[in-house]
Amino acid sequence: MPPYEKSMEIMPFKQRKCLATRKDEVCTIRSKFPNKLPVIVERYLREKKLPLLDKTKFLVPHELTLGQFLSLLRCIVLEASQALHLLISGKNMSCLSASMGEVYSQFRDPDGFLYITYASQDILSLCITSKTPQTTNTWLRGLF
Repeated sequence: MPPYEKSMEIMPFKQRKCLATRKDEVCTIRSKFPNKLPVIVERYLREKKLPLLDKTKFLVPHELTLGQFLSLLRCIVLEASQALHLLISGKNMSCLSASMGEVYSQFRDPDGFLYITYASQDILSLCITSKTPQTTNTWLRGLF
């Protein structure tokens, strides 16, 4: 694969497509699949231990919990000894018992996608140590 294509894979979804294109894509998805939520799942930029996903777009049922979605991702991404943590919209952890519908309504991007970032324990630890104690509680909520 040429270097340009490889770098495009690593580029965040928002940088690969303009806002209008992303909004159109969400409209198309929501009209074809009204009972599903459009979710983008990407690896944390500084993550080195966990592999990249083959695909970043997922259609998720409203009633699926964040914990169930995490379990599905674990099957796709991980070996048995690896840890996986989710960051919602790049800034918040959410309760794993929340439904994807609740998470989507609270954290969806203006383009209509819900952006979820996954990271290993090591990366999460680096993020936590750089946060203030008050913010750390938000990051720790919902961890296994």
